[in-house]
Amino acid sequence: MGNSIGSESSPTLPAAHPAVINHFFSSSAWIEGAALDQLDEMSRLPGVLEIAAFPDLHPGKYGATGVALLSSRLHPLLVGNDIGCGMSLFVLDLPLRKLRIDKAAERFRRIETQAIGDAGELLAEAGLPTDLAPDALGTIGGGNHFCELQAVEGLVEGGGAAGLDAQRLHLLVHSGSRALGAAVFTETVAAHSGLAAGFDAGSETGAAWLASHDRCVAWASLNRRLIAARAAALLRADFRLVADIPHNLVRRCDRGFVHHKGAAAVAPGELVPIARSRASLSHLVVAGAGVSRSLGGISHGAGRKYDRATMHGRVGRNRTEREQLLRNAWGGIAICDDRALVVEEAASAYKDAGQVVSDLENEGLVTGLASFRPLVTFKMAVDEVEVEQRRRKPDHRREGGRGHERY
Repeated sequence: MGNSIGSESSPTLPAAHPAVINHFFSSSAWIEGAALDQLDEMSRLPGVLEIAAFPDLHPGKYGATGVALLSSRLHPLLVGNDIGCGMSLFVLDLPLRKLRIDKAAERFRRIETQAIGDAGELLAEAGLPTDLAPDALGTIGGGNHFCELQAVEGLVEGGGAAGLDAQRLHLLVHSGSRALGAAVFTETVAAHSGLAAGFDAGSETGAAWLASHDRCVAWASLNRRLIAARAAALLRADFRLVADIPHNLVRRCDRGFVHHKGAAAVAPGELVPIARSRASLSHLVVAGAGVSRSLGGISHGAGRKYDRATMHGRVGRNRTEREQLLRNAWGGIAICDDRALVVEEAASAYKDAGQVVSDLENEGLVTGLASFRPLVTFKMAVDEVEVEQRRRKPDHRREGGRGHERY
């Protein structure tokens, strides 16, 4: 259900008056008691002043996910290892009527081998060091990350003014800082035994972590753009950015630092993707003036309803069921050769994104603009020879992963 905040740091933390916790979800939201317990723990961390919790709230490592948290101190544990992870939506100059889903899916299998240009030059153009994880640029990663080809399912009045085109295909990319963020996190945890107390932002340690954090956020944004560039090149299309919204990061404000732990970091008027799964509708909303009450945060997705381990007893019990999970009601195709991941990322693992959007609208935080149906979702492809080798070795375990067999 997620680790206690203090589980990998100091044995105990000094008692503190809990910070204010504001719930931006209705009684219809699926909220686990474990997530509420973690919220209470987070409210007692040193320096924490206020917390905003959103309808995608669920238990997470080092605290609940789906939260914006204001603190006078920096808390790297709350941001985690995928610093700068976010969602980016792009519109293609490719009309839906020209799409052949099977052909597009075949091309998407080559997405991470598509040329992107000189990585060093791309990093320099983004104001980043040329040796900052260049080989990982343009890669998606595992878990819930993806690149998805989408079509507009519904468009409200005003959606066109936001640059949306119901006749064009779109790309939604969910990825972060990959091994770069993981290295920053690992080094931070290893170097500081009392990490649960956080850092003084004015200290040398705090400043160094913030500098590394900022590089990760910029790298992750560039990474999402390059993933989209690869996908667009495979489809022989041009693309244009609609929205780029991170949800794992820290933002400075006049009251301290807002930690976005799985919560989209937004300002009034910004367009924000809210994703669910490869077999459900995603949404695009515009942030309203009300986000000033929620620390500039909203949900970035539906949020998990069931954890990964639980899903293995719920769906995908045999090959036929797993193959069915790779198709959706709109004829869409998911590309994922990791058998465990297919099960863990099934649609039923997630809450209802429509309900999440409805709660956010009722709280005056957003206005819905459009919904999108998934057509091709790329999560993970492996070489066919490798797939066959892994099938013959059922005891094979992935390095540094979740301990699941990969097929």
